Amino acid sequence: MAGDVCRKIWAKLHQGVLNYDEEIVVNASRDVLNHGLDIYECIMRGLLPGIEEVGELYERGEYFIAEMLMCSDALYAGLNVLRPHIKRENNVERKQVVIGVVAGDIHDIGKNIIKMMFDAAGFEVLDLGCDVPLDKFVNEQLRTDAEIVCLSAMMTTTMNGMSEIISRIKEKSPGVKVMVGGAPVNRYLANQWGADSYADNANNAIKYAIDMVSILKSLDKQRQAN
Repeated sequence: MAGDVCRKIWAKLHQGVLNYDEEIVVNASRDVLNHGLDIYECIMRGLLPGIEEVGELYERGEYFIAEMLMCSDALYAGLNVLRPHIKRENNVERKQVVIGVVAGDIHDIGKNIIKMMFDAAGFEVLDLGCDVPLDKFVNEQLRTDAEIVCLSAMMTTTMNGMSEIISRIKEKSPGVKVMVGGAPVNRYLANQWGADSYADNANNAIKYAIDMVSILKSLDKQRQAN
């Protein structure tokens, strides 16, 4: 029975986003809380698949900018209900993450979801927003001494800026870990650019970030030993 309840609520979240119906999404999000369901799982199985399908409809020319914006509003309406109730993980040493969408790109839905998940996992997140100049990623990492930088791009015309950002960051701060992601990005490109990690979804982004924190802690211990 519990599984049926979960699936029904996931479907409502999905369809609410797809049909840009904020009321359905908000009510379904409240159902998540009332039934004590796993909030993270409901986001990943309900809201996120909904906005992913919206993206596919947009690419096929069945949805346009207006529909995309209304679907985004519905997504954020649900996130606003759920976000305050996400439990922070206690097994992550609080590390700083700089995150943003590279210059020329204003698609920030994926970035915002991953930002929220980082926050829930216990990371301190500095969100630079979208259409971020290349130099700003470098300057903000230096200013904050953040251990991880996350770069997002949703267009092939903008993703190539990631290579330059990674090169500049590594030149000034060799120990920083850089993660890249976004629809046109793949593991091969991430390796070519010198990124430390490539995440194709929010679950993997958090997993890789926690792995990178473990690596950074090991490096710190080595430095102290020397």
